[in-house]
Amino acid sequence: MSEVTDIVVPMLRRIQEDLTNIKEDLRHMKTRPSSVEKNLASLNRRMDHFETRLERIGRRLDLVEA
Repeated sequence: MSEVTDIVVPMLRRIQEDLTNIKEDLRHMKTRPSSVEKNLASLNRRMDHFETRLERIGRRLDLVEA
């Protein structure tokens, strides 16, 4: 029985380590998309103001009818 234990226990430990690594990787994978979404929303808000700013600049330079 000892031989079986000597073989199985290290295998189970290795499987446990692999599962721990997979869990950690999955946690990182879930965090990244939410971070990207947050940054994209911020970028979209900034881009929404571009048109207004360009119109103001055009009016100041008399490029656009007021």
